[in-house]
Amino acid sequence: MAKVEVKQLLEAGVHFGHLTRKWNPNMAPYIYMERNGIHVINLYKTVAKLDEANEALQKIAASGRKILFVATKKQAKDIVAEKVANVNMPFITERWPGGMLTNFVTIRKAVKKMASIDRMKKDGTFMTLSKKERLQVDRLRAKLDKNLGSISDMTRLPGALFIVDTMREHIAVKEAQKLNIPIFAMVDTNSDPRDVDYLIPSNDDASKSIDIIMTQVTEAIAEGLAERKSEKQSDKEGADAPKKAEKQKAPIEPTPKTVETKAPPVVAKTPEPTVNVEATKAAVEAEQKADSSDIDFTKIEGVGPKAAEALVNAGFDSYAKLAEGDPEKIKEILTEASSRMAHLDPTSWPKQAKMAADGKWDELKEWQDSVKGGVE
Repeated sequence: MAKVEVKQLLEAGVHFGHLTRKWNPNMAPYIYMERNGIHVINLYKTVAKLDEANEALQKIAASGRKILFVATKKQAKDIVAEKVANVNMPFITERWPGGMLTNFVTIRKAVKKMASIDRMKKDGTFMTLSKKERLQVDRLRAKLDKNLGSISDMTRLPGALFIVDTMREHIAVKEAQKLNIPIFAMVDTNSDPRDVDYLIPSNDDASKSIDIIMTQVTEAIAEGLAERKSEKQSDKEGADAPKKAEKQKAPIEPTPKTVETKAPPVVAKTPEPTVNVEATKAAVEAEQKADSSDIDFTKIEGVGPKAAEALVNAGFDSYAKLAEGDPEKIKEILTEASSRMAHLDPTSWPKQAKMAADGKWDELKEWQDSVKGGVE
């Protein structure tokens, strides 16, 4: 991913903030100066924060979690829909449905209703309805598709939220905070940066500004997805290695005739190919085991990139260790690492880590889908 330069951000108008009388004092560290009654954003800090956010988004995408984009303002919706569709991530650009996250089960029912209407049209049931009923069903389908069509493939809560204008999308921010979902956002000078885990100080009103930031963000996500794809490919090749070793074993095994005809010193050497094959197999298994030890705590519901980093720094270098951890001790570690993580509830983390350590990923996913934000 090509790193964005300050000059590019300047040309796109990313530095323009709001009127000085509308500012939020908590944005003071990211404001460079005031000119003609308008605050000017420090673009050097924008670049630094953008790199930090991109790195975290890349990790989340590589872990296989979805990132939900929220942008309902007129100048942002088309840009976000176009950019995000390219990386196959869900997005909300019409209206934030209340309870989208906190009442996710009900939202999923609405999405399933849309799928059932599609099935009715395929199997011919739709044509058995009266003309008035068909019209009503078509209107319902169009409404559902407009509001929820972009999240039809999102079967579980997202791993993170990316928001354009936190002032406008304040309901989405509150829901994400309640469920401990990391929040990424473009934050203008009139917004409160304390509500966001990864902020990008930038102009969230100009289409050019939104376009350049979204381009950088989606490129980072695309890299994360490519990384995940390559890891899967290498895992598949690693799983096939023992089978290839077994196929090579048969041709090099000596026949009884060869053993009888060879002198004793040669007979002693004939089992060597078998030993080498077994050693190769053991090495492959050891390598696979080493790969499985590469843990990603963000796969645990409620753990964001910063929380995962704090856990690793505290000595939790495996799912097994986290499974034995004390939730109160974990909470102390998170609070010491950052006051922004003091609201996290790690009560269920050891339980989830235990399922991950045992390789029960399907059971873990089923459990995560049945609860809200990893909180029972």
